[in-house]
Amino acid sequence: MENRGSISIHAQNIMPIIKKWLYSDKDIFIRELVSNGCDAITKRKLAQPEAEVEYRVTVSVDEAAGVLTFADNGIGMTAEEVEKYINQVAFSGAEEFLKQYGGEGDEKKGGIIGHFGLGFYSAFMVASKVEIDTLSCMEGSQAVRWTSEDGMTFAMEPSARAAAGTTITLTISEEEHEFLHEYRVREVLDKYCAFLTTPVYLDAVEKETPAAEAGEEKEAPAGPKPINDTHPLWLKKPSDCTEEEYKAFYTKVFHEYEPPLFWVHLNVDYPFNLKGILYFPKLKQEFGGMLEGPIKLFSGQVFVADNIKEVIPEFLTLLKGVIDCPDLPLNVSRSFLQNDGYVKKLSAYITRKVADRLTGLFASERENYEKYWNDIHPFIKFGCMKDDAFYDRMKDALLLKTTDERMMTIQAYLDANREKAENKVFYASDAKVQAAAIALYTQQGIDVVLFDSPIDTNFISFLEYKNKDVRYSRVDADLSGLTSDEAAEAALDADKLTALFRDALGKEDLQVKLESLKNADLPAMAIEEEQMRRFKDMSRLYGGGFAMPSAASLVLNKRSPVIAALSAREADEDAKMICRQVYDLAEMARQPLEAEAMGAFIERSNKFLERLLK
Repeated sequence: MENRGSISIHAQNIMPIIKKWLYSDKDIFIRELVSNGCDAITKRKLAQPEAEVEYRVTVSVDEAAGVLTFADNGIGMTAEEVEKYINQVAFSGAEEFLKQYGGEGDEKKGGIIGHFGLGFYSAFMVASKVEIDTLSCMEGSQAVRWTSEDGMTFAMEPSARAAAGTTITLTISEEEHEFLHEYRVREVLDKYCAFLTTPVYLDAVEKETPAAEAGEEKEAPAGPKPINDTHPLWLKKPSDCTEEEYKAFYTKVFHEYEPPLFWVHLNVDYPFNLKGILYFPKLKQEFGGMLEGPIKLFSGQVFVADNIKEVIPEFLTLLKGVIDCPDLPLNVSRSFLQNDGYVKKLSAYITRKVADRLTGLFASERENYEKYWNDIHPFIKFGCMKDDAFYDRMKDALLLKTTDERMMTIQAYLDANREKAENKVFYASDAKVQAAAIALYTQQGIDVVLFDSPIDTNFISFLEYKNKDVRYSRVDADLSGLTSDEAAEAALDADKLTALFRDALGKEDLQVKLESLKNADLPAMAIEEEQMRRFKDMSRLYGGGFAMPSAASLVLNKRSPVIAALSAREADEDAKMICRQVYDLAEMARQPLEAEAMGAFIERSNKFLERLLK
């Protein structure tokens, strides 16, 4: 006997909400229906532990018929259970659902699917008709068929089904035809269901093909294989995993064929259930902004999302990995996740384990740690700036790379250079461009370190904030240790030189200073105060293209023969030409010249060559 009715008094309000909010993630219906099938199988295993059944979920695509089918041999449902779990979609409180999720904004979209039993109803995002054919595994049960074309009205009648389990058949809407293509369904299954606990099979009805030519033998197809790995590597004990398995898993999940540097295997049962593997990849480009891994979050081997920052600290998303936490409260809004004490403890634990892995490498495998530094330093620096607890664990393992390719900790640098550099760290941002300035320091026995990554502009200021006794100065921002007590051979006219350079360069506000530098071969240096240059760097990175004028001072070397000759020379055109050349050379030792200035420099250099040959 057929039974007709309305699913719930509130369904007409709920269905439009589901369709609207989940439109961008409509492929999630495949995850929900497959997960429901796996849950049904789990329940049957508990209800009938003695049953000898080859459990499976099968997804079938029939493009010609326009249907997508999800079949399982799980516990099944009686007519009463269909009435309870399907028809009374709002039995848990539709008013509360609408009150919590009925507003606008991303904060209220957090966990609709799976909440109040709505996972099944995600099917109506893509289907014009949904049919359930089910038989409970309990003895004496009668099979039942349920049909609905809008998710709000239904028809129920007895079914001739003989095997326990459930088959859900979706008649796909014309505008959602993409879900009738095998490759698209496989793509979604690979995304969400690649590691489910129950074997999942994909079966596509083959299109008709021309008959084989006479005498041609058709090779028998191989037996079907599940699309998922029911025992993923992260569930194994770290001691039972080989290096080859870790690398193979990395390649399979992330489609990366360059092996990772190393990894962290998370395996804890208390105070929370957490399994996972985090990989440190080789960086393929300079760090600038977020180069997300991603880190895939699973709940009971069901894929949830990439890089949920409420669970996974933001800086860790620079890694690649998987994290499986079955107890995660996913059926609530993101704002709740962010403030949930359990989630905060989970996030802190993950951070601590990553820091422990890094400091362990630093302590016991220093050579490897230094070898990895070029790849991992952006991640470590970003983590230190984002998380105080991570910094506290990592601060003694932070390395400085010198211009001669040596690695040392910050404290080791200070100890090695204390006599000449006191509590300063001298650095270069471009070893090639600033080679002349670097040489001035290294010739005095002062180590120069490289801060040549975009993140370093922020990281240097962060280090100074954390340790106010240590200052960081770029090689073209300071004359510490570079001046000499040795007097120039002849007295120089400072006012004349200042006026000459200002006139030659057309810069009336140019700051000109005279100092005795230890390197007598260097005519001049362009010096820009450290904090002002940092402010300019920050403006360039975050200021939307705003360019600040140069505030560099020109330091003329009293001990340079070139400067001495200019001081004694008339301010003719040749003298001005030499001034411009001296200035450009000083600027080039600090940073690349702009295109126009570089053109003028090249043209001027050619003229000097012509005059030398006359």
